[in-house]
Amino acid sequence: MHEYTSTARVWGLTCPGFPEEVSRARRWTRDILRGSPWAEDAELIVSELSANAILHTASGLGSGSFHLALAVSAQAIALSVTDGGGAGTAPKVERQDQDAEHGRGLGMVSVIAHRVVVHESDGGHTVTAELFTDPPAGGHPC
Repeated sequence: MHEYTSTARVWGLTCPGFPEEVSRARRWTRDILRGSPWAEDAELIVSELSANAILHTASGLGSGSFHLALAVSAQAIALSVTDGGGAGTAPKVERQDQDAEHGRGLGMVSVIAHRVVVHESDGGHTVTAELFTDPPAGGHPC
């Protein structure tokens, strides 16, 4: 294979930190993954990660924004949301009580995705959720 050739396709979208941009992020994801059996899971993941960026970081303040990246290959779909920072702590996956009003989002994402990784990035954080299109035996049931 030529060193500049890749079978993965990557898209990016930067959104202002307004609540209505979560639906835009969902539509964008749905349009890219149209026809994929993973489209609904990906749409739900992007919705949750985008809402978290707006609600819990500087992305939702004044001129804040968040960035989405979507990478698709034959083996996986990777969905990343980078926030504007300012949260003080890194996002973390927690298992909350079913009656909890907050703190269940990343836990839900971790149930849907095969892997969730949090990275520090330029004063903020990037949360990446991966869906393996050909999961290993005993993997994700979706």
